[in-house]
Amino acid sequence: MLTVSAVAVFVLIAPCFSANVASARGGKAPTSYNLYFGDLHSHTSYSDGWEGTPWDAYAAAEAAGADYMAVTDHIGFWSAYSAFTITQDQWNDTLAAAAHYTSKYFAALTGYETWLQGGCGEVNVYNVPAYPPQGSLGNKWDRPTAFYDWLAQQPGAVGQFNHPEYMTRDFEDFAYLTPQRDAAMGVLEVFNAKLYEDSYVLALDKGWHVMPSANSDTHSPNWISGYDERTVLMAEKLTPYDLYAAMRAGRGYATLDKNLRISYTLNGEVMGSTLAQMAQTYTAAIHIEDPDGVPSDAITLVEVVSDGGAVVASVPTHGMTVDLTIPLASIGAHYYYIRISTASGIDGAPGATAWTAPVWTGR
Repeated sequence: MLTVSAVAVFVLIAPCFSANVASARGGKAPTSYNLYFGDLHSHTSYSDGWEGTPWDAYAAAEAAGADYMAVTDHIGFWSAYSAFTITQDQWNDTLAAAAHYTSKYFAALTGYETWLQGGCGEVNVYNVPAYPPQGSLGNKWDRPTAFYDWLAQQPGAVGQFNHPEYMTRDFEDFAYLTPQRDAAMGVLEVFNAKLYEDSYVLALDKGWHVMPSANSDTHSPNWISGYDERTVLMAEKLTPYDLYAAMRAGRGYATLDKNLRISYTLNGEVMGSTLAQMAQTYTAAIHIEDPDGVPSDAITLVEVVSDGGAVVASVPTHGMTVDLTIPLASIGAHYYYIRISTASGIDGAPGATAWTAPVWTGR
């Protein structure tokens, strides 16, 4: 039985941030990692986007100030996708565009979106440079287990659970977990046109070690510039290799504010980590800042969320910079993540704006 209590909260609300000041493009975070802002889910005319090619998409994302963006056109393992699946030549061209636009200032990521038959859901696959296999593998993917096992065999590959409840059975309630499949699936969309936090909690409760993402899933030629949601990856360097590694490690957070900066550690370990030693008391250290200084971006509430979506600590705040130290006690918690509300959350109304990856307790 889970018993959780927040035994104390120490709050410092600072008028400004004086150390580790972050740049607009991946500046140093309060931890040893940099924060990189981008989008993990976008489309072009190579599948069902309205217009534009991956070359146009990457150029637009870089011009709009993103640190990275992934083009994830559809690949047809299901007959309904046959009209808008990328071809071998289009996949090769996507890889060429990504190589061209990747620099020390911008990382162009590649992936594709595929459907798991049987109504289980859609997933994005990243860091598999070979053209997606066709034929018999597509037939085997009527079972999600076949897909997970295939993905786990691809060196460095990472998958994302897309819009979990959309026209699906929530990936059959996130069944079929094994350590190998868990290692391959690193990300889950907590926001894609709507909020999927219930699915995020369900996946965590089932044991999947995933980080939340907030992506546009754009099918229009408005890459990055048309949306404020961002997936923030914590990595040492701005390279595809480092970003894919962050995704596999589940190290990052989702935000509907395009430049909200968050640092969260539990007992000194960064989000996405599992504590090396189980404990019954924990210290959550949280730093949040919004560099815009706009009243609508004010940070209004910080919550610590644990098993089953239980809020185990809730701290009203105000201002653009918040530092919290929150002691927690539990004999059964499996994870803790942070939910942040601002004066302009979903749909511009006050409310939830960002969700971090958990730190797992090791239980």
